[in-house]
Amino acid sequence: VGLSERKPRNALEAKRVLKEGGERRAAAATAMNDRSSRSHAVFEVRVETRRRGDAATRRGRFLLADLAGSESAGRTNESGNARRREARTINQSLLALGQVISALSEQKKADHVPYRDSKLTRLLQDSLGGTAATVLIACVAPTLASREETLSTLRYADRAS
Repeated sequence: VGLSERKPRNALEAKRVLKEGGERRAAAATAMNDRSSRSHAVFEVRVETRRRGDAATRRGRFLLADLAGSESAGRTNESGNARRREARTINQSLLALGQVISALSEQKKADHVPYRDSKLTRLLQDSLGGTAATVLIACVAPTLASREETLSTLRYADRAS
């Protein structure tokens, strides 16, 4: 829980930091999923290079965001207030991200893109607009019981394309 910044010196250390972040991520069992992500995870890698004898520094940034899925409280059999609040917060941030994606993908560019509507969209702002290349990978379940969630996820992903 929370935000931290690390400066690994090589790929092996970066891999260790990514693994540690995954282990600290909130997860819990629900009726739909035995290890359901109950939080979003964002992993950012910044790289700087400089050729010998060249004063210019080239900078790059890679952002990997693993978003908690939207699960309806009724299907997950969650009855506790804390779990329902958790689900509501996840759903609100996914809705805000969807609104940002919609604003960016409209034929006529929107006058306002609502990046400030959630911490998630604020954090992802530089990766969503401008010259950034963005890839969305949607994880879906191929079961009839998960049909509604799968269709919803695919519609969400389609808006981003």
